[in-house]
Amino acid sequence: MYKIGVIGDKDSVLGFMAVGFTVFVADDAPSAASALRAAAREGYAAVFITEEVAKLIPDEIDRYRSTPLPAVTLIPGKSGSEGLGFANLKKSVERAVGVDILFKESS
Repeated sequence: MYKIGVIGDKDSVLGFMAVGFTVFVADDAPSAASALRAAAREGYAAVFITEEVAKLIPDEIDRYRSTPLPAVTLIPGKSGSEGLGFANLKKSVERAVGVDILFKESS
């Protein structure tokens, strides 16, 4: 069975333990990158990373964009959404479909 992990600051991620996710507390780039590499190595199917922490390790996250596992998804942290998760979703959809279908404006 696949596992799900969450990487972020303590206040943002501890609640995920209640639903059975593995929590990796990371407040800086080295610990966040190490947690993501460990999750990938240990076969996690999905890894959620708070936007604040994701800003610290964009290159590390990009390494997993073209791999089937783990699926890396950005989530808001304790300070709310910064729009990074939706921006990454938009970029992924554009890459898959070839055009921007999420923000297509009607004339």
